[in-house]
Amino acid sequence: MPNLRRILLGRRLSSEETQHTRINNPIALAVFSSDALSSVAYGTQEIMTPLTMAVAMFGAGVLGWSWYVALGIVGLLAILTFSYRQTIHAYPGGGGAYLVAKDNLGELAAQTAGASLLIDYILTVAVSVSAGVSAITSAFPALEPHRVFLAEGIIAFVALVNLRGVKESGLVFSVPTYGFVICVLSLLARGFWEMLFHPQPAVHFAGPQIAGVSRWLAVWLFARAYSAGCTALTGVEAISNGVQAFREPVAHNASKTMTWMVGLLGTMFLGITYLTNHYGLTYSPDAPETLLSQLAHIILGRSGHGFGHLAYLTLTGFTMAILALAANTAYADFPRLAAIQARDGFLPRQFTSQGDRLVFSNGILILSAAAGTLVFLFGAKEDHLLPLYAVGVFLGFTLSQTGMVRHWFRHKGPHWQSKAVINGVGALTALTVALVITLTRFVHGAWIVILLVPLMVATFLNIHRHYIRVKSILAASRTDFIAPRKNRVVVLVSGIHSGVVQALNYAKAIAEHGQIEALTVDFPDEHGRDSATLQKLQADWPTYCEGIPLRVLRSPYRKIVEPIIEDLDRMRMNEPEYTVTVILPEFVTRHWWESLLHNQTAWRIKAVLFLKPKTVVISIPYHLEPVLE
Repeated sequence: MPNLRRILLGRRLSSEETQHTRINNPIALAVFSSDALSSVAYGTQEIMTPLTMAVAMFGAGVLGWSWYVALGIVGLLAILTFSYRQTIHAYPGGGGAYLVAKDNLGELAAQTAGASLLIDYILTVAVSVSAGVSAITSAFPALEPHRVFLAEGIIAFVALVNLRGVKESGLVFSVPTYGFVICVLSLLARGFWEMLFHPQPAVHFAGPQIAGVSRWLAVWLFARAYSAGCTALTGVEAISNGVQAFREPVAHNASKTMTWMVGLLGTMFLGITYLTNHYGLTYSPDAPETLLSQLAHIILGRSGHGFGHLAYLTLTGFTMAILALAANTAYADFPRLAAIQARDGFLPRQFTSQGDRLVFSNGILILSAAAGTLVFLFGAKEDHLLPLYAVGVFLGFTLSQTGMVRHWFRHKGPHWQSKAVINGVGALTALTVALVITLTRFVHGAWIVILLVPLMVATFLNIHRHYIRVKSILAASRTDFIAPRKNRVVVLVSGIHSGVVQALNYAKAIAEHGQIEALTVDFPDEHGRDSATLQKLQADWPTYCEGIPLRVLRSPYRKIVEPIIEDLDRMRMNEPEYTVTVILPEFVTRHWWESLLHNQTAWRIKAVLFLKPKTVVISIPYHLEPVLE
């Protein structure tokens, strides 16, 4: 029967096959852009939510602000695009904000960028999957009670596909990504065609009534709408973090793919926002239909049959798919960033290990577990998770662009002044947006991320200090045991069987006869007499021990592990020049569940002795299969 692991993950890949796992630009666009491109499904909607709620105060004219908010967001997108293209060419090894901050701003800034981006990737998975489930339950309301189960299932599916490799995940997820892009662009083309050649009266709103103190409220409202719409920019940095996944020349291909991604994102975002304004659409959190769905119904018609209805269902289906699978962007970048931090000693070394399919399996599993926990805690409701979103990513944007400014001042090169200006504008803009998001979303949940980032940075620094301390201790310990040490061997026994005989023979092979002894624990009865088990052991011992002494530890309190540990501690104190080797005979059973019926005491003894200095524990396996057969 084929191995289940091979069926799920595919054949193992050798290190020499790394080049074959790199991806071309079309697949890379699907792998690294699904998060950013899918955000157009709710980006305009997020802008319209606070504006719609403010109509009662300022009048319907505030709804027209959404167009100017969208223009401002696309302007920021253009700035970030120029900046990150320069980052890709300056750091073709990938790593994005983390490596840029580390190289130019120091370790503290690097770990801050790393923490903020790791948090954002976890939130990307939780928000994207929850939004996808919302789209599914909107179409099939009967599934609403099972939304958490659906979300966890989607996370498991995306994780499994990514464990098979980046190339395979790109092939799987390219269908919903390109299907969504084609559907949205087709919808916009149809919308503008209708607007130009079959014009209907556009909806015009009177200007908002703003005077006195309401001016400050208006500024606050615009800032809220802007910060809400900036969720459309999450995932823009993904390509710069995963440059090494591209085929050679990696920098050229990565920057080219980023240009395509940003072009598609800006076009779809502005198109949806413009048509939303043209048709006078509004949105509130309790609306029965998403803003994109409203727009599609207006452009395609609400007849419920014919080509328009089929086109609407197709758009809805691809929207569900890309929202649910937009988490793939985080799966492409989180493991790589975690591996880079682990390589530098700020995360556990296990994150640097590549699995059978040349992917960072541990990072994928940790990301899945963290996102799954968030989905469970927040009930797979993206509305509850969105306030936490985008704070971390704009902090990463700010550190990355600030680091690039310092990079150009340090290394200069052709046209370095203009490049520094571009990155400087990007840093200032990203910082401004980060502050706006923090202020407008602080009480709604952004404080959690603001608190979590320094806690994670402190954890990273503690991990780094631990690795440095261990390295120094290991380097210094090389001189501790240059002189040969004496060896004292203790064989733990409870009776006479083949496993004990094998353990005694092994003890004689590694130590001199006078440095070996056997140890057993006995529970005397209420009169202090030895147990029948001990009496039989003592009677049989001379036949099998070949001169090895048997020492008995009497335990009136019916403990086994504690008397053995206390005796070994006394042995080390009385003979500090000795290394104590403890030999444990252990059963090896035919079935895994049978092992639960044996060796419990041995496991406890090994767990305690593992923490003791100058102590070696050796297990002698005794296989029971021949006896059972």
